[in-house]
Amino acid sequence: MKLIKLCRAVTWLTLLALPVGLGAGLPNNDSARAQSKSSASAKLSPDLSAHVHGGRGDARVSVIIQFNNAPSRQLDDLLLNYGAKGTRKFRNFNSQAASLPVNAIEALAARSEVRFISPDRQTGTFGHVTTTTGAEAVRVQTSISLLGITTTTVLDGTGISIAVVDSGIDMSHTSLLDSNGLSRVVASQDFTGENRTDDVYGHGTHVASLAAGNSQISNGAYTGIAANANLVNLRVLNSQGIGSTSGLLAALDWVMTNHTLYNIRVVNMSLGTPAVDSYKNDPLCQAVRRLVDAGIVVVAAAGNNGKDANGNKIYGEIHSPGNEPAAITVGASNSFGTDARGDDSITTYSSRGPTRSYWTDASNINHYDNLIKPDIVAPGNKLIGAAAPGNYLLTTYPDLDAGVSTLDNYQMMYMSGTSMATPVAAGAAALMLQANPTLTPNLVKAILMYTAQPHAGFNMLEQGAGEINVKGAIRVANLVRMDRTALTPLGAPLLTTSTPPSATTTLVGQTFSWSQGLILNHTYATGSDLLTKYQKVYGTSVLLGEGIVENGTDQTIDPTIMSSNVRIGTDILNSDGTLLNSGTAFLSTSMLLGDGTMLSDGIMVGDGIMVGDGIMVGDGIMVGDTFLHAQSTILNGDNSSCMR
Repeated sequence: MKLIKLCRAVTWLTLLALPVGLGAGLPNNDSARAQSKSSASAKLSPDLSAHVHGGRGDARVSVIIQFNNAPSRQLDDLLLNYGAKGTRKFRNFNSQAASLPVNAIEALAARSEVRFISPDRQTGTFGHVTTTTGAEAVRVQTSISLLGITTTTVLDGTGISIAVVDSGIDMSHTSLLDSNGLSRVVASQDFTGENRTDDVYGHGTHVASLAAGNSQISNGAYTGIAANANLVNLRVLNSQGIGSTSGLLAALDWVMTNHTLYNIRVVNMSLGTPAVDSYKNDPLCQAVRRLVDAGIVVVAAAGNNGKDANGNKIYGEIHSPGNEPAAITVGASNSFGTDARGDDSITTYSSRGPTRSYWTDASNINHYDNLIKPDIVAPGNKLIGAAAPGNYLLTTYPDLDAGVSTLDNYQMMYMSGTSMATPVAAGAAALMLQANPTLTPNLVKAILMYTAQPHAGFNMLEQGAGEINVKGAIRVANLVRMDRTALTPLGAPLLTTSTPPSATTTLVGQTFSWSQGLILNHTYATGSDLLTKYQKVYGTSVLLGEGIVENGTDQTIDPTIMSSNVRIGTDILNSDGTLLNSGTAFLSTSMLLGDGTMLSDGIMVGDGIMVGDGIMVGDGIMVGDTFLHAQSTILNGDNSSCMR
């Protein structure tokens, strides 16, 4: 039996890229308000703490500082006294980015105003879908009013804006124009410092077209999921596909400020950074939580570290902010070039859970989050999408050219990875919100999971609830009551009908069952109440997983926010391809509540080998071995035919 390894992401080398220089000493009056050294250390990310204790005191390090309250003028002066440079404020997140001397960091952490300090880590990218996902099957919606008037609506994302946080967007690409030939990119901002919003790298344009590409190329062969949605271009990755945590935070801060102006209902993040800090401390996760609480659906890539150099499965490589419970974290499935779903599987490179971000207590013991992720999977292998003219990826790897056209504004390229799966889910969310604008982010996430198709032979840490089913999700979204409020009681009818829809979907002549369940932190939930009755966890300012009470190794339903006919599982399962709760035991859910190494059926769930990042091409050939990219970009994907 082959040993399957769960490994931690390596973050040390990202710290080596941080600027160094001379800094000021500590202010003399700080000791009066300082807490104990051990308390201050608890506020430092583990990798930052190691850097502080092992580095030169006058060296500088770029950090993200989270405060308990909004930073005051006094704190601004304090940071200046500590020798802070390059300060960048995030008005919506009570946090700032700054470059500080190493010898100032622990003293700053000791102050009561400071909640947590972590490195300004590098971010990077993660490596035809409308028919196989079911989006085309629900494109035209017909309804009959009480007066017998028939109304037809085209479900294509019209009126919804998707923020694409990536390497930029080529606004002139034909696939991103509206019916009048005008760009659907309604706003563009650069957070890289390069003062440009086009797509030199080539990743963001491809991602944008998978979410919202139109049908004007090749007779609609490469139409995106939400083909008429507006796009907001937030460029956080530079010409080499490299970004920073602070740049990403600045983009999310901009979304918080401007989401109403542009009706941004969905944020797509096909990027990430190694998940070191617990989601409770990670500044990216905290920012995602704020956006979700504000009613914005946040979709994040799981990562592309599902196997090592020898092809062995790796568990525990979900990246940040995909380790945030409020995010919809997406893994990649492989359609093998067919519209029918009977041959679909999970790609070998798609990152698996559990999340291994952690916090360290005063006794220096690590406590791992161990959340079940991803939440769902979507087609992500060898997808064809828009190519920005002369982009770095296509120029460097000309085999990625899909051969569709030689004209700049019509050129298309292949790419693979969870980066490609994520905009498929983001487009689906936009369609759901067009169909029912009252859906909360938690309801969007719940419906996507409940209607997903589990694939046989894959466990929940590989596929979550299963593969996205847009046709089924829209059926449910159309039935959800729009008169819900914060006062809607637990157990009230969720749907406008007393007869719930059949929990099956037929696509391309094949019928499959829905998962009929939800992934919830360290377990999963099933039961008809999830679909028919309102659960308090479907509201805002709450997590879906908060419906579960955890005590030691036990988990129970919280009866104050989830109804009586909701049941939770005791094992992570290998699916038999039917319901979420059907299959063979993989490992106990109680094991996810503990810390340390867990051994079961030859699977090592604990800290193991270190896996480098790079760019994967062909059948997993590593090009270089560089940490300049926080995640690997899978270009050519698993060995299969391409989607057309």
